[in-house]
Amino acid sequence: MAEKKGVIQEFKEFIFKGNVLNMAVGIIIGGAFTAIVNSLVADIIMPLIGVITGGLDFTTLAITVGEASITYGNFIQAIISFLMIALVLFWLIKTAQKFEKKKEPEPEPAPAPEPEPSDEAKLLAEIRDLLQKKDE
Repeated sequence: MAEKKGVIQEFKEFIFKGNVLNMAVGIIIGGAFTAIVNSLVADIIMPLIGVITGGLDFTTLAITVGEASITYGNFIQAIISFLMIALVLFWLIKTAQKFEKKKEPEPEPAPAPEPEPSDEAKLLAEIRDLLQKKDE
């Protein structure tokens, strides 16, 4: 009778199996996660940094060169978003590694027992022993 696997066990096998379907799911979740982290940076972290820096809004930082506007404040915000995503992914990977099954080394096979000597070998051993006794 086939043993039924628990949902948690099946989920663990799904998470740690490295195939294309799992990678696709990871990319989709990563895209959604990026939106969450970008909101965290834009709506929470950057305003707090703005308070610390005296009300500075990074999104308005820009340099005008001729008719072009270089919005380096958005670039700073993108760097902070990247660092936040990298930090959270690092944390998730470290956490996942704790739950990963640790493979135990396979025990070495026991040495095969020596085969029983043949009848001829037994007879020769007896003859040898008798000759040694005779010489003594």
